[in-house]
Amino acid sequence: MTLTEEDLKIIERELGREPGRIELAMFENLWSEHCAYRSTRRLLRKLPSESEDVIVGPGDDAAVVRVADGVAVVVGIESHNHPSYVDPYNGAATGVGGIVRDVLSMGGFPIALLDPLRFGPLEEERVPYLFDGVVRGISDYGNRIGVPTVGGELEFDPSYTRNPLVNVMCVGVVEEDKVIRGRAEDPGDVLVLIGNRTGRDGIGGAAFASEELEEGSEEEDRPAVQIGDPLTERCLITAMRELVDRGLVKGCKDLGAAGLTCAAAEMAADGGTGIVIDVSKVPRREEGMEPWEVMLSESQERMLLVVDPEDVDEVLEVCEKYDLEAAVVGEVTDDGYLTVKDGDEVVTKVPAEFLADGAPEMEWPEEPYEYPEDVDVPEPDPEELVEKVLSSPNVSPLLAEWVYRQYDHEVQGRTIVKPGHDAAVVWLHHEGLEDVALALATDSNPRHVEVDPKEGTAGCLAEALRNVATVGAKPLCVVDCLNFGSPENPRVYYQLRRAIEGLAEAAEAFEVPVVGGNVSLYNEHEEDGPVKPTPVVGVVGVVRGLDHLKDFPRDPEEGESVVVIGETRPELGGSLYLEEFHGIKGGKVPKVRYEEEKALHSLLRDLARMEVVSNVRDVSTGGFLAVLPEIFHGVGADLDLSNVPHSCSRWDEILMSESHGRAVVVAEDPGPVLSAAREAGLRAEVIGEVTGDRTLRVAVGDVELELDDGFVEELWSRPLQHVD
Repeated sequence: MTLTEEDLKIIERELGREPGRIELAMFENLWSEHCAYRSTRRLLRKLPSESEDVIVGPGDDAAVVRVADGVAVVVGIESHNHPSYVDPYNGAATGVGGIVRDVLSMGGFPIALLDPLRFGPLEEERVPYLFDGVVRGISDYGNRIGVPTVGGELEFDPSYTRNPLVNVMCVGVVEEDKVIRGRAEDPGDVLVLIGNRTGRDGIGGAAFASEELEEGSEEEDRPAVQIGDPLTERCLITAMRELVDRGLVKGCKDLGAAGLTCAAAEMAADGGTGIVIDVSKVPRREEGMEPWEVMLSESQERMLLVVDPEDVDEVLEVCEKYDLEAAVVGEVTDDGYLTVKDGDEVVTKVPAEFLADGAPEMEWPEEPYEYPEDVDVPEPDPEELVEKVLSSPNVSPLLAEWVYRQYDHEVQGRTIVKPGHDAAVVWLHHEGLEDVALALATDSNPRHVEVDPKEGTAGCLAEALRNVATVGAKPLCVVDCLNFGSPENPRVYYQLRRAIEGLAEAAEAFEVPVVGGNVSLYNEHEEDGPVKPTPVVGVVGVVRGLDHLKDFPRDPEEGESVVVIGETRPELGGSLYLEEFHGIKGGKVPKVRYEEEKALHSLLRDLARMEVVSNVRDVSTGGFLAVLPEIFHGVGADLDLSNVPHSCSRWDEILMSESHGRAVVVAEDPGPVLSAAREAGLRAEVIGEVTGDRTLRVAVGDVELELDDGFVEELWSRPLQHVD
């Protein structure tokens, strides 16, 4: 029972009686942190969520944002963290299924997935099992439903050992006049439940996701994890597309957290109506289920449709055509109540709006903190630094490749820029918009956020926007997935508040709306404490005109020049260098300088479209030491980092700084790049050229590094010893 004594008093006062078993179960789940956002509602109001292109903003299953006249994208992001610890395969798989159905429920057709993932160190006993299970769950489900997984993130840190973070972002496309809302607005309409039969899996999942994990959770909480069925999901995708095209769906909700209870209560509350559900009409796969189990089941691949009575037979025919279960389970009323019946017996009758939106907001005490900015950083041994950084799973492109090679990222034939670059690009493939594509990226930097929650979170958005700019895209919208520990912990609540303030400030400065997202709290284990604060931002950008992407980005070629744009500063706070190499918490976290950053984004878009560069990468985690071997692997280069624009006093600061607002550009002729940078008011310098001898030589101050391909590959491959 997660309801407080005060909650129970409020419920008793509203109902005029003590709640019974079914009501306690319904309120416990709908008033959980997972469903009601009790600790964050007031904070999230700070986020700018409007623009002239936003059709549906926060509050529905997914957001809808206009791309062109008559055509919009549908975008959402979700977490499936706790389930993925208990059962990594099914937890991750059903996370994919849920966010895809969120896009379907808005009338959208899903065209791309991204998966930001975080785990404990691979050396820990159970982590390889979690890692492998999560990746297989995403791969098997996404591949079988025919939606490409085109991007994401991969990070390892001790704080995620017993609480992995599994976030999934989905993007779809919809014609503007076919957008569906999660509302039941017209009394007399019929409710049709389509998809799988209802079982006992996932009961109480919303409440489970609102508690910290404990020793034994992997066994005790297994019934709270849903079981995925991708073949049925594929049928749902096809059937929903036909139902939407025929105009047969007036309202729709995915049956996710809290199942029928959440879907019905929210549809009635948002539509200003009431709903009657008859649980005896719900198709089941288990005998003896009680009404509260039917109402709270989170069995997957189910959707609740609002249908005009005249269209019911046609809806049922379409579902039969695709071998989907479908049943009329209720109707829309005008009384404002969610009424649950079992045949002729009324099981409960509660005010729908009170059930959906009545949970009181929570405000917790804070514990502000600061890490020291001035820290003593010993000068490293260059060889030791190279070995430790390049063998880190947090910079290894081979480990990331091991993940995305298991995903079908080319199904649907839309993927133009594939995984492995700063941003993926997916062709919209819509009539009249043949030269329009979407650029997609997700980013987070928990190390930065832990040291400075506000500045670190602003930096997450800055990096994501840089990434989509590298392929010539203009940002359209942002979604966020806020993964934090318990808000009852004063330190965590401080991190949460400051992170949201940082995201709000950055979104305002970059003039991009935050149109939706997800809050996942209580990400902690009783033995390990909370995870690092991990606000993930997902960006959708629009690329108009695709000619520049025919051979871009491509591998550098011998004789091409290498240019660094933007200033490198002695900002090592929260860096991989300080934390993983030196074990130091603190320092100056990279600051987002908004005017410089916006100028860089605009410049990167222009350079991509001018077709004067062959490759562009932003500089972020691991600094130059991480990004340069990745760019020049297979070709080699001769570079002098002393020539980069910088204000550093030491070679390791230049090499390892994670300052924002920087990019490495490869071009046959550096002249246009330097000229465009000057016009943009940005510092830029040539630092060397591509050699073609498969050895990367990097000079910085008095230090010279020589990294041949074989040595780099051996370091990158070390994390792979922990995976099959």
